[in-house]
This record gives sequence, C-alpha cells and structure tokens, in this order.
Amino acid sequence: MARPDGVTRRSPRTQRSIRLLPVTVAALVVAAIWVAIIVLRPLPPRTVTMGTGTEGGAYHEVGQRYRDILAQHGITLFLVPTAGAVENLARLKDPRSGVDVALVQGGLTTEQESPGLESLGTMFYEPLWFFHRGSLGNRSLEGLRGRKVSVGPEGSGTRILAMELLARHGIDEHSAELLPLGFQDAADRLIGGQIDAALVLASWESPVVRRLLAEDTIEVVSFPRADAHVALFPFLTKLRLPAGVRDLERNKPPRDVTLFAPKASLIVRKDLHPAIQSLLLDAAEQIHSGPGIFQQARQFPAAEAIDLPLSDEARQFYRAGRPFLQRHLPFWLAVAIGRLLVLLIPLAGVVYPLFWIMPSLYAWGIRRRIDQIYRELRSIEQAADSPETGRTFAELDTALRQLEERASRLQVPLSYSDPLYTLREHIALVRERVARTGTPTAE
Repeated sequence: MARPDGVTRRSPRTQRSIRLLPVTVAALVVAAIWVAIIVLRPLPPRTVTMGTGTEGGAYHEVGQRYRDILAQHGITLFLVPTAGAVENLARLKDPRSGVDVALVQGGLTTEQESPGLESLGTMFYEPLWFFHRGSLGNRSLEGLRGRKVSVGPEGSGTRILAMELLARHGIDEHSAELLPLGFQDAADRLIGGQIDAALVLASWESPVVRRLLAEDTIEVVSFPRADAHVALFPFLTKLRLPAGVRDLERNKPPRDVTLFAPKASLIVRKDLHPAIQSLLLDAAEQIHSGPGIFQQARQFPAAEAIDLPLSDEARQFYRAGRPFLQRHLPFWLAVAIGRLLVLLIPLAGVVYPLFWIMPSLYAWGIRRRIDQIYRELRSIEQAADSPETGRTFAELDTALRQLEERASRLQVPLSYSDPLYTLREHIALVRERVARTGTPTAE
C-alpha cells in the first residue's frame, strides 16, 4: 500500500520473505556443498591394503617403508604377504581380495588382461641373478641340463621369468629338476650343496643376494647373449654388475657380470582414491629416487607405462609434481580444501555471469509490469474515444482506479522510481480525459 508521501510500503509478509531469502540461499549452498563433498566425491579411505610378497623379501621391505610414510599422514597401510608378483597381480584383479596397491614386475600382464588396473610408474630394477655352485662349464643356461635348479615358488615373478628363459634354451621339467623354492630356502640348499643352481629375481639390497655373492663356493654367472634376450623380451633391461662391487678386498665378484632385469611397477586399482594415489607417489619419490648400483639419482620413480597405462594422477604428478595444496598443507586439510574448490570453481563460473545478467533481467521484469499497465491504459483511452465500444464511463473510471491501485502496489528500487511516477501521472491524465469526454464519474 502507498503512504501519504507517495512512497510504496512493503507488507509485513513481503518483508519477512525478503529477510528469509539470504537464509534460503545459504541453506541451498550448504546442501550443494554437502552433496559435492559426501556424495559426488567421497573422502579418501583411512586404510589401504598392499600386497608385498614374501616376508623378508624386497617387496615386503619396501612395503614397510610405504607403511611408515603413509602413517605420518594418518593413513594405515596394511601389508598382505604373498608368494610374489604373480599373486600380487591376481589379488589386484580380484575386487574381493581387498588389495588396493602392489608392486608387480614388468611383463606379467597387459591392459586388455587387467582393465581394472593402472600404473603409478616404475620404481626400481629387479635383476635376475644366476647363481651356480662351483664353476659352470659353458657358462650358459644350457649347462643346467640334468641339474637341480631353483626357479622360485608358484605365484612368484621369479618362476614366470625363469621358466620362460629356460624354455627358450630348451630346458624344461624333463631335462632338469626345476624346484619351486623360496629365496632363503634356495640359498640354504645351494650353499649346502643340495642343489646346483638358483635363479633369483631380487634387488641388489636383498639379503639373499648379498649372502650368495659373498660365498666362495657360489659363482654369479653372466647371462650370455644378453642383447638377444632383451630383444626377445622388451620389458627387460641389460645391466652390468662391476667386478669387486660386493667386496673390493676379495674382488667379489671377480669379473663384470651381465644381468638383465624387469622393472617393478607400483600398480593400483582404478577405483583407488586420487588423493591416496598422490600420497603413494610422494612416498615412492622418497623411497626410490636415490642412487644405487644399477640406477642414477632420481631415475626412479619414472613415468613408464610398461604393461599398464599410467593413471591420471600419476601423469599429473610426473608433469607438475605433488598437488599444490599437498605441498603446503597437511594432507587431510589439503584434501578438504581441494574438494571445496572442485565445487566452488564451477559454481563461481556460473554465479559470476549471473551478477551481470540478473540486473538486466530484473530491469526487464519491472519494465514488463509497467508496460502491461500501459497497454491496459491505452485500451481504456481508446474505449473512451470510441463510444461504439459500449463501455460506460463508470466502467472506464473503475478500470482506471484499479490500474492506479496496481501501480501503487508495484515495489521497485529508487532507481526505477521515475518510470513508476510517470505511469501514475499518465493514469491521472487519462482519468481527466475520461471525465471531460463524458458524464463525470462519482468521486
């Protein structure tokens, strides 16, 4: 309703609606943030499970280092002992196993065979060591015919690679006694003279490797035609073990040794949370980036997709490093802020243009209401000029009063007051014209 001074006054109901508008908007924003954070992108899990290989092996020792680093960020990493890389891969492919991440040697799978898995890159070399008791006559795998040879237990990467290589040289269960021994058991039997040779897939840091290299009765044998093996098995890399590197005083080994090695990749399930993948990559950089016998400083981890494609998080990590927020904030705070930004950035992209569009839409809405009254006013004016329309002066006067009342109820900001007052003046002019052209209406 209009006050005597002509200023439109809002009703109590309208004022209440205006006061509730910010509360309603805030509630909608909070609801949208909750949906984005809880429903659309859940929080990272507090626990992760890693397949590690046999206890005391290289995979298990590395897994313990990952566990210590993730614990610093409030993530519990459970280590599951396995027979080796083959079992690690099988557990990763089985969603019911609960294993989220594991080290797997190259050459064991393909993207087609493991569509639910991705790689975080290669982490280190795993040389294949050829240990023999005493001197091997022709220094080649063919010399193992009729011998007792450890080729690693079922489920291990050693067994898969050793059996493939021996088969290439015409050796199988019919031409040699191939035993499924674990690393420690194989070392004990080789030193004790119960077996003749052992093929061991293990890192330089492995206690079993160091022990066998130090034994005078055990010889580490170079693989002949190493380039041919690498050509036949592209996932292998030729390595050189320098003479004397184990013991300079005793010159162990007495000559350079040619080895070849697959690279171990850190494999994850595709549904592992991106924040956990980022944390694993950060741990991998701390664990594997140092120099070693076979690698240069910062050679690993490497953005190499040997068997499986790199995950999106891994590609981003190798391109730009750790996410900005995780470099400067505690892990969980960085995750929370990152998830808010995921919502707020696109929301800002929508809201910002609205700040430019809304004033125009608001002005159009006000102008539309004023124009509607002007159209009705023109209709009344034309009816007054044309008696054949049959509308009486009383009807026209009533219609004008109604228009005047509607104009008085229009609520507009001060910047739109001029068109509103001009409308009222035009209504008054039409009333005067109607009064002059006919019988005056009762006031």
